[in-house]
Amino acid sequence: MKKNTYDIFLDDLKIGTTELEKADAPMGVVFGNMKLFEISSGYEFFKRYCIKNGIEILADFPDDKLIATSNIQSLKIINANGIEIKGQAANINGMDSDVFEITVLAIPYPFFEEQFHHHVKAYKNQKIF
Repeated sequence: MKKNTYDIFLDDLKIGTTELEKADAPMGVVFGNMKLFEISSGYEFFKRYCIKNGIEILADFPDDKLIATSNIQSLKIINANGIEIKGQAANINGMDSDVFEITVLAIPYPFFEEQFHHHVKAYKNQKIF
């Protein structure tokens, strides 16, 4: 199956991509690893951005270069057709020595099902013991 790639914008600047490869379908949540463009330290980049723009930092471990943000309103995730994947909130967490992940929370139905039918199908096909 071909993977969908989504562009990630911050203040209209493309900062990377994601495949939004994970989901909690009943909750309307998608998340995925980020591939950052021309950002040498995601930790420093996101920390500076949050401080400058008054965005709450939920976790900050400078020694590990790990950060977790609250909702970043200027964060946009756009699919290949130019449609924005919009939920109630979008945040970023991760660390320089591992990965950064983007999460979009509370995407409304039926939009979630239209855009992420593969996640809905996978959820419905789960075997529950």
